[in-house]
Amino acid sequence: MKRILFATALALVVFGAASMLAHHSGVMFEESKEVTLQGVVKEFQYTNPHSWLLVDVTGADGKVTTWGFEAEGPSTMMSRGIRRNDFAPGTKVTVTGRPMKDGRPAAAWSKAVRADGKVFVARGPQE
Repeated sequence: MKRILFATALALVVFGAASMLAHHSGVMFEESKEVTLQGVVKEFQYTNPHSWLLVDVTGADGKVTTWGFEAEGPSTMMSRGIRRNDFAPGTKVTVTGRPMKDGRPAAAWSKAVRADGKVFVARGPQE
């Protein structure tokens, strides 16, 4: 009976850990490709477990596409100097990130530069 309980507990730990790692994985993003886009902040979702910077990007054809740039939660963002009010709607911004592999308009946020020149690094080495 003890072996069955131990085996069950071990399985729960192993599968739970695998699930958690999969959730926090970045496999949906390109590893070596980056995009840099200019646009206007639509919304900054400063939330757990992930923050999202939503940016309206106007293409050459005049069509507006909302891109989502994923970053970490507020505690990590604060440690990188990124605050909730740094990206108010209407703020002009240039954002660099690793795009989704499936072509959807989203990316893992690496760096954002506001029109005033202030740089915000969400992932990678800080400048």
